[in-house]
Amino acid sequence: MNIHTTQPISLLVCALGGEGGGVLTEWLVEVARHAGYAAQSTSIPGVAQRTGATTYYIEVFPVPLAALGGRRPVFGLSPVPGALDAIVSSELLETARQIGNGMSAPVRTLVISSSARTLTTAERMQVGDGRADSERLLDVIKAFSREHHVFDMGTVAREAGTVVSAVMLGAVAGSGLFPFPREAYEQVVRGGRTPEEAGKMAAASLRGFAQAFEIVQAPREQAAMVRQLLATTAQDAPAAHALPAALAQAFPPQVQGLLALGYARVLDYQDASYAQLYIDRLQQVLAAERAADPAGAGGYAITDEMARWLALWMAFDDIVRVAELKSRKSRAARVRREVRAGDEDIVKVYDHFKPGTPEFAALLPPSLAHRLAAWDRRREKPWALPLKVGSHAVFGMASLRLLASLRWLRKRGSRFAEEQALIGRWLAAVLQGTRSDWRLGHEIAQCGRLIKGYGSTNERGKQNLLHVIGHLAELPGASDQARAEAIAAARQAALADDAGKALDAALVQHGAPARPVAAQPIRWMKRRPATTR
Repeated sequence: MNIHTTQPISLLVCALGGEGGGVLTEWLVEVARHAGYAAQSTSIPGVAQRTGATTYYIEVFPVPLAALGGRRPVFGLSPVPGALDAIVSSELLETARQIGNGMSAPVRTLVISSSARTLTTAERMQVGDGRADSERLLDVIKAFSREHHVFDMGTVAREAGTVVSAVMLGAVAGSGLFPFPREAYEQVVRGGRTPEEAGKMAAASLRGFAQAFEIVQAPREQAAMVRQLLATTAQDAPAAHALPAALAQAFPPQVQGLLALGYARVLDYQDASYAQLYIDRLQQVLAAERAADPAGAGGYAITDEMARWLALWMAFDDIVRVAELKSRKSRAARVRREVRAGDEDIVKVYDHFKPGTPEFAALLPPSLAHRLAAWDRRREKPWALPLKVGSHAVFGMASLRLLASLRWLRKRGSRFAEEQALIGRWLAAVLQGTRSDWRLGHEIAQCGRLIKGYGSTNERGKQNLLHVIGHLAELPGASDQARAEAIAAARQAALADDAGKALDAALVQHGAPARPVAAQPIRWMKRRPATTR
């Protein structure tokens, strides 16, 4: 958490009457003081329509008193809207109410809330269902928080046989908001006693604390793991500086960051000649953008967008790529870290695959691939091969490495040719649009976002992209500005609705035909005659 050491860490506790918000505040202040940190708390009584709502405001200075050289921090007496580091609340609507008061800032505030509801008087007075929409309340939390953790604190408390305040304490501890170890929180809950001396109430509170701690800490650890994976070392992907200096100098500085990453990805995916094809395509885009915007007022955004989405499309997933990623040494090391295996522990990893005809046909020449696909269409049920591969074993790893070694076969396969043809159509549309109008080219370049996932999701994205650029990029009788706006609207609709209804509506609204209904084969099955006894 990025907190200036000259500013206290601020927390707003929101609880209903009888839920132990005051006890939670006392616990937190006591933990801080026992750990050697200065802390202060204030309570703000409020009038509520339920059982009474009181907020508690806590500030903790993030530097130990021993390191302050006799100086003492100055704390605030009440929360400042938009300047809170965290909010913890025992009720969903109360959380949304505090956010509505401006307490949470999207770039700063961590929000921890219970998903449970205690209905207000106004909600109970309705003849029908007068409850506030919980989904909308959750949307508010997501929109106005830097990080959020929402779970049913009431259920956790009941299962542990404790009160909500203990659960809230565990959630705060698991969030890492304050610089205190877990043991410090648990020691305060036990009242300074040893685990053997703690009474039943303290034991129940510790159970609730532990469950909430794990609920909040687990996604934070997963998020940290994802960030670590995105910043993989050279063992997982070539370093960004793999881009030769001569190639980097041919592009403006605004583009070189994504260009280096894209080049490294394509090089790792196939070979040097394929990476050069990536550079050649981007140089065409850069030349068109410089002609449309000689002063570079747009920051070379078209080339920058293409550097990102072109690399992702050119490095499309196939069975060779999957096998190569799953057989990397770094993956085995990552799995051992995830399960916290020791040096002497044996870890067995089983990967489940179910490749079908399309996956195998992708590596065959077009003529053989088409025949294989036609055979699969005639079958009663599409063919697939379920596999369970133990990548920890010699045979399993050897099988994955053998499949990964077929990288050379990829360029000879039918899917490679198909993907390059589709990329060529998109690239041509970007070049033509850029030469006509800079914004039009930029909107077409951003359509690369539609290509994502694998299988049917990937195919649907490509079909959507081709339909958009095929009908809206050259919309008859429309100006360049109108075409750019139409493409932007269609792209946003396609990203917002996987079913495609919003996309079809946007297409029709801007004068283009809706996507054709995909043909679905009808299979006639002979019914077995009924047997009589």
